[in-house]
Amino acid sequence: MKLTTLSSMIALSLGGFSHVASADWGTPLYTPYVTPSQSDFGGVGLLQMPTARMAPSGEFNVNYRDNDQYRFWSLTLQLMPWLESTIRYTDVRTRRYGAEDFSGDQTYKDKAIDLKARLWQETRWTPDISLGFRDIGGTGLFDSEYLVATKAAGPFDFTLGMGWGYVGNSGNITNPFCKASEGFCQREEGYSGSGGKVDADRFFHGPAALFGGVEYQTPWQPLRFKVEYDGNNYRDDRAGKLAQDSPINVGMLYRLGDWGDLNLGYERGNTMTFGFTLVTNFEALRSPAQKPTRPVYAPATQAADFDPHTADAQLNALRDNAGLSSPSIQRAGDTVYVSGEQTDYRVREEGIERANRIVMNNLPEGTRQIVVTENSERLPMISHRSDVASLDQAFSGVPLGAPEPGNIDIHQEPQQPSHMQAGYAEKQSSLSFDWSPILNQSFGGPESFYMYQFALSGSVDYQLTDNWTIGGVAWLNVYNNYDKFNFTAPPPDSHIPQVRTHIREYVDSSDLYLNNLQLTRIGALGDGWYMQNYGGYLEMMFAGVGSEVLYRPLDQQWAVGADLNWVKQRDWNDPMRMADYSVTTGNVTGYWQPWFADDFLLKVSVGRYLAGDKGGTLDISRRFSSGITAGAYATLTNVSSHDYGEGSFTKGFYISIPLDLLSTRPTNTEAGFNWVPLTRDGGQPLQKRYSLYGFTEARGAQY
Repeated sequence: MKLTTLSSMIALSLGGFSHVASADWGTPLYTPYVTPSQSDFGGVGLLQMPTARMAPSGEFNVNYRDNDQYRFWSLTLQLMPWLESTIRYTDVRTRRYGAEDFSGDQTYKDKAIDLKARLWQETRWTPDISLGFRDIGGTGLFDSEYLVATKAAGPFDFTLGMGWGYVGNSGNITNPFCKASEGFCQREEGYSGSGGKVDADRFFHGPAALFGGVEYQTPWQPLRFKVEYDGNNYRDDRAGKLAQDSPINVGMLYRLGDWGDLNLGYERGNTMTFGFTLVTNFEALRSPAQKPTRPVYAPATQAADFDPHTADAQLNALRDNAGLSSPSIQRAGDTVYVSGEQTDYRVREEGIERANRIVMNNLPEGTRQIVVTENSERLPMISHRSDVASLDQAFSGVPLGAPEPGNIDIHQEPQQPSHMQAGYAEKQSSLSFDWSPILNQSFGGPESFYMYQFALSGSVDYQLTDNWTIGGVAWLNVYNNYDKFNFTAPPPDSHIPQVRTHIREYVDSSDLYLNNLQLTRIGALGDGWYMQNYGGYLEMMFAGVGSEVLYRPLDQQWAVGADLNWVKQRDWNDPMRMADYSVTTGNVTGYWQPWFADDFLLKVSVGRYLAGDKGGTLDISRRFSSGITAGAYATLTNVSSHDYGEGSFTKGFYISIPLDLLSTRPTNTEAGFNWVPLTRDGGQPLQKRYSLYGFTEARGAQY
């Protein structure tokens, strides 16, 4: 039956290829009629099986699927047009996580990471071809590799692929790699160690199977159907041996709109699966913020030494329209200098153009150029120099056929007037207050699937000088469930100091917690060098002193920095006192924004961590055009996976969301959300309050 069904599907797929709309050889087709949809496991696919399709770049999916044996929660992000990434938690409903005195009645949870890359894009005669890896960083319960092709034919989308591992458990064909080496014929059961590793020695080993299917978009747009031939036989599942009455899975999808789908499937000939998908796109999101109307260009002049009323109006406009906090305006010779800290516009050119219009509309006599300097915490970062004549030509409108004016927004090292002939500035308060909600969370622990703390964070800072600040952050605990965190003592044979796993005691020590209280000096050393020195209660669990230095050349895609800290652990029962443990920790970090993918940031750190372990951290993030940043990191140190415990090494995922996506007022502030699979002690860095790289963001390469 397997071969008959499979041959029919292959014939149907090949027949469909001849009906594809006309296109030149090698030219990708336009958007297929059938838009991509999510599989049970997360990621674009049919039901249990993947396809070669990719979602639009930046698409973010939240998926849930449920049946008698499993529940799947997954997050899928289309990082690039050709690269799909998925994080998944699987609830094995038929098994307990662990001992009842540790995990209670919690069912087993499996963590996994999937990646799929498109190798070839669809043309008139050739399909999309993708190579995928499922469960590459988990315990190996569902680990699979597959090569799959998908071809469009009107309202049909045909898929044919070959899978290894979980996807290929039925073994309906011989593993082609067995002909090269007999070692490929066997696949070891389960990953080694405590999970969390990438075991490349298993790739493309063991049984292999062909799979395939078709997705059909009905004339009624919300409804589509899916049929697939399953490459798995489910005889060796974590949930137990599952009966498979048929290798044919069928399902239907109802599209609620651009924001979500409802799914229903009948799988293995005996199991109903239902779920939903929520959809958004990080590239397409736009801020609802109502920006002030850009100043109309109406050039006029004022006295060379400024008219007080006019200058005051300019300062107000620089603050309220150009987004420059605590602005100043000065004149020296034939140059007007404007400075302030950009607080409203993520696209910095927007604020610079507005500032230039404001100055040009009441230009001091004799002015030939305008220099706008962006500050960060009172320190100048970058100057934007523009020629007055060029600005006048640009704002008045360039005649058809005339060359674009030059000498506008030329980036320079911060320019300060050597002597000021006239000037006005808005007085900046030395005292500042702020507050924000805090959500600390981790997923998939053996004690509870989701552990969290919701708190309110309030900060107070006093600027002693332009360089020196004293300030602190207090947390008011609103609610948490860290009373379920039972990993309060390491294994008897572990030699790792408990630098993070006292989290339960820290959170429960008091509802009002002084998280940070420190004296900080941040200064510019010149030529792109910056330095900060700090001391006090540096974070929730550690106090001490430290220093960081950063070299960030202007308008470059790279930077390099280093930090060195001596810290002592705060007592988890009385955080105002110190525990016995102290350590010297620090890292050298390189930052790179590739010229071929300028929306990506690669950070590599090497050094010593809080437990005294030595190693490195790789952090990769992408900033989408909406301003949302999504990233992942992993830290490997000389701590063995046995000593580390479940998860094998530290890793996590994060999303940073610009608040102007949620606000009616423009702002360049952000809120962050982190996903940490487990709280363990290895590979843990000091959580410093300030980062020089973030502090110097205005100096980065502008695109």
